[in-house]
Amino acid sequence: MQQTQMKIETRTSTGKGISRKLRAAGRIPGIVYGRGMEPIPVSVEPKQLQAAIAGEGGINNLITLQGGGDLDNVVVIVADIQRDAIKRTPEHVDLHRVNMAEKVRINVPISFVGTAAGVKEGGLLDVIQHTLHVECLPSQIPGHIEVDVTNLSIGHSIHVEQIVMPAGIKFLDAPTSSVVSIHGKAKDAAPAEA
Repeated sequence: MQQTQMKIETRTSTGKGISRKLRAAGRIPGIVYGRGMEPIPVSVEPKQLQAAIAGEGGINNLITLQGGGDLDNVVVIVADIQRDAIKRTPEHVDLHRVNMAEKVRINVPISFVGTAAGVKEGGLLDVIQHTLHVECLPSQIPGHIEVDVTNLSIGHSIHVEQIVMPAGIKFLDAPTSSVVSIHGKAKDAAPAEA
C-alpha cells in the first residue's frame, strides 16, 4: 500500500461561514477523527490533498499528516471527500485516524483483466460490483483486486467466493454475491420464433 504525506493546519473555528472563508482562501476544510480521540477540525491545500490521493490506491492511500500540533505524524485514511456538484472540486475532507496494528474495513476497487470468452461470442460484460468490501491491516490494503474474466462465457458469473484472496485480507461481501457476468446469446443460437 502506498503511503504519502500531507501538510495540514488545525483550526479552532468551525461552521459554514468559516468553511466558505477557507475555500475562498484556497484551502479545503476538513476533520480528523478516530477511536479514542475528539474530532479535530483542520484545513489542507487542494494540491496537497490531490498529491496524497494520487496513484493506484487513490483515497485508500495511507497518509501521514505533517504539522497540526498533536496530529503531526498521525496516519490517516480518507473516509470521505465532499465535492462541488458542478465543478467536482473538493469542498470538505473527512480523515480517519488509523491504528496500524488494528484491522480496518474498506472498499477496494476491482480491476477486471482479460477479454471474456463470452464477449468474443457476442455477449455483453455486465459489471455488478466495482468494489469489494474487505477487512485487513492498514499496511495490507491493496490498491486494487484483480479479477480475471478471460474464461467467463455467456450465461455465467464470477462470485466473490471465486476470487483469489490476497494474503491477510478477508472479504466482507456475501460469498455468493455476483461480481461480473456475461449476458446475451451465443452466435450459433437459433433465432426466436416471431
